[in-house]
Amino acid sequence: MTLALGKRHEWVMQSEIRAMSIACDRRGGINLSQGVCDMEVPVEVRRAAQEAMEAGLNTYTRYDGIAELRRAIAAKEERFAGLAADPETEIVVSAGATGALFCTCLALLDPGDEVIVFEPFYGYHISTLVAAEAVPVYVRLEPPDWTFTARDLEAVVTARTKALIINTPANPSGKVFSDAELSLLADFAVSHDLFVFTDEIYEHFLYDGRRHVAPATLRGMRERTVTISGLSKTFSITGWRVGYAICDAAWAQAIGYFNDLVYVCAPAPLQAGVARGLEVLGEEYYRGLVEAFTRKREMICRSLEKAGLRPFRPAGAYYVLADISGLPGGDDKEKVMYLLDRTSVAAVPGRAFFNGGGEDLARFCFAKEDPVLAEACRRLEAL
Repeated sequence: MTLALGKRHEWVMQSEIRAMSIACDRRGGINLSQGVCDMEVPVEVRRAAQEAMEAGLNTYTRYDGIAELRRAIAAKEERFAGLAADPETEIVVSAGATGALFCTCLALLDPGDEVIVFEPFYGYHISTLVAAEAVPVYVRLEPPDWTFTARDLEAVVTARTKALIINTPANPSGKVFSDAELSLLADFAVSHDLFVFTDEIYEHFLYDGRRHVAPATLRGMRERTVTISGLSKTFSITGWRVGYAICDAAWAQAIGYFNDLVYVCAPAPLQAGVARGLEVLGEEYYRGLVEAFTRKREMICRSLEKAGLRPFRPAGAYYVLADISGLPGGDDKEKVMYLLDRTSVAAVPGRAFFNGGGEDLARFCFAKEDPVLAEACRRLEAL
């Protein structure tokens, strides 16, 4: 017998995002590739987690999370999105939004089921679908506003289509789906009897007066939507791994059981820290996020323009796609490596977000402390 890796390893090969982060670390550069979000964690969140540790909340929690956090999530969704959820039966706390999506796919999809995904996409969505043996099917959004039509959707739906993924605000494009687009998607999901998996992790990162609309709140969508989000970005705790899924109780129990199987539970004291943050941080905190990241967006877009790398100004989230076609190199990977070599600023090649394509694009993350982002912008402008 010859020992070998299992075939599943091909599903989780190293992403371009992590590859660029590693290349950046080797050069001691500024990492605008990975969405680490290295801002300061709110003191209320930090202290509550520490207090929970000292109080002994260090063992397994209920598979779907501590009651305080589930109640806090329910209150937050009601307040910000108008989405009512029963914290006892309709909320599952998981190991980040990524964990919530994986457990959702395991619970609701069968091998061979097709799932419609918009591209440019977040690569972990695709890896998660493939790991669950589902089949991603792509609808390409058209720049500069990343638009699509009903005809685009109808062209890819088949008898095997089981679900679609909506990421709003979107990584990497920064697209915020409009009311008209969400209504179109809701009608499409209802007419074809599809599940809808959402990724709303950037729901509080919205610019130019835009508002977040949770797809589950639209007509006919509550019973078929799994709303997925978390606090990694909002509280700058990407390493804490606390996310959640909200859905009808008919789906939540199975999602929770898979969460128990794969993760057992999210980190217990960190759940308490997140719960406190949701309870005590008010409107001023969320307004401050928008103000701070609007300023950061302007910084990076202005510098990219000066560098001759035309940005597609994002409507939400904290990434910007830019046209790098003018850089030397035979493809997008060579171009971002040239950029890293010349400026010590790392970006992600566009290929990471397309099922074929993206050769003239790169993604830059602007979730950095102002001095770090300012230095990255200075280096880009010097290009």
